Amino acid sequence: MTFLTRLAASAALLALSAGLAAADPALIYDLGGKFDKSFNEAAYAGAEKWKAETGGTYKELEMQSEAQREQALRRLAETGANPIVMTGFAFAEVLKKVAPDYPDTRFVIIDSAVEGANVQSNLFADEQGSYLAGVMAGMATKTKTVGFIGGMDVPLIRNFACGYVQGVKSVDPAIKVLQNMTGTTPAAWNDPVKGGELAKAQKAQGADVIYAAAGGTGIGVLQAAADEGILSIGVDSNQNHLHPGKVLTSAIKRVDTAVYDAFKAGTEVEVGKTNIWDVAHDGVGVAMDDNNKPLVSDEMAKAVEDARAKIASGELKVVNYNTGNACPVQ
Repeated sequence: MTFLTRLAASAALLALSAGLAAADPALIYDLGGKFDKSFNEAAYAGAEKWKAETGGTYKELEMQSEAQREQALRRLAETGANPIVMTGFAFAEVLKKVAPDYPDTRFVIIDSAVEGANVQSNLFADEQGSYLAGVMAGMATKTKTVGFIGGMDVPLIRNFACGYVQGVKSVDPAIKVLQNMTGTTPAAWNDPVKGGELAKAQKAQGADVIYAAAGGTGIGVLQAAADEGILSIGVDSNQNHLHPGKVLTSAIKRVDTAVYDAFKAGTEVEVGKTNIWDVAHDGVGVAMDDNNKPLVSDEMAKAVEDARAKIASGELKVVNYNTGNACPVQ
């Protein structure tokens, strides 16, 4: 090998090493788009916070169809993105196939648990945040009928409903909880028209507070509730500002924090583990701000704080739909 050849090889190795050291993180949004004002947008907020603090750059990808999941993961892995964060339980099966093919890439999944030496999983105690929202709904209702509208009919969303019903019933077991799911396919996450129709149907049955756990579909629920003169409850992101004085609260989950932490850790993100984001770790909760302040009495605020403290300490156990324990129907 000549001196020039050795020099060229060394330069190429240095360039490769520099490229690996400066690998950009990446974020793949679930169907519904990054500006869904809910789950995906919370993930986007976490990435943007990291970007603002560090001046770094990241790759992002919005899927247009269910069939793109595997392609999206592989494409980003091939570009050298590391870590790759994906939002949504629907990535789980694809991740099981893709992660072993890229052992040097770290993958972070939100809302599902996937085993793998190069995978970090993040689960949220959605039933706990929904319980707190249920306490508020139970105290706010005047008709003794409240509603729940979910997106895709999957165990994840059934768990939101499960916690919500428990919270409502803790206020008054006689309160009726109407429940509807938007659909059984991923399209259920992005159908605000259907969400609005379901909200109006629940109002016709007496509901005067409706909780929407439906991604982009929930925007239609909140809009219809505001138009119909009843209260709504947002989800994932703080949606109180969308209809000030008409959104009772939002059951928030700190997807933004999960994404921010993964990006901050970079290629050192802990893998082979599952993070549990619950009330005790400020992973879930309810939003209180100037937009819903007129709707929240001191008594309601105290009831929420008492419930939050009891859940955090373990004194109050909220049933998780996925544990197999009995969950109230309505």
